[in-house]
Amino acid sequence: QVQLVESGGGLVQAGGSLRLSCAASGRTFTSLGKGWFRQAPGKEREFVAAIRWSGGSTYYKYYADSVKGRFTISRDIAKNTVYLQMNSLKPEDTAVYYCAAGSGHYDRAREYNYWGQGTQVTVSS
Repeated sequence: QVQLVESGGGLVQAGGSLRLSCAASGRTFTSLGKGWFRQAPGKEREFVAAIRWSGGSTYYKYYADSVKGRFTISRDIAKNTVYLQMNSLKPEDTAVYYCAAGSGHYDRAREYNYWGQGTQVTVSS
C-alpha cells in the first residue's frame, strides 16, 4: 500500500513561485511512476507533469504544454518525496494539485493507482 501526502500549496501573486512536495510511504513507491495533476473548479482533472524511471539512473520527465518551461518535477529517493517546482505562476494555474503514483501511461489519470488528498494553489492577478 502506498500513501501520498501533498504539501506546499498556498496563495501567491502572478509571477511568483511555489514548490509542492509529495511525501510517500510504502516500499513499492520507488518503482512506480509519479505524476502531478490538477483540477480547477468546474473542470476535469488534468495532467501537469510526470517522472518515469527507465532503468539504471535514467529518468524521463513529461510536462503538459501549458506548464512546460515553468514547472519542474523532481524526486528525492532518500526522502521518498516528489516535488513540483512551479515558477512564473499564472492565475490559470489556480487549482487543487494532486500527486499520484502508478504504472500506467504517464498522462492518464485513470491509470494511476494511488492519490494524495490534494493541495490548493491559488494565483492572484
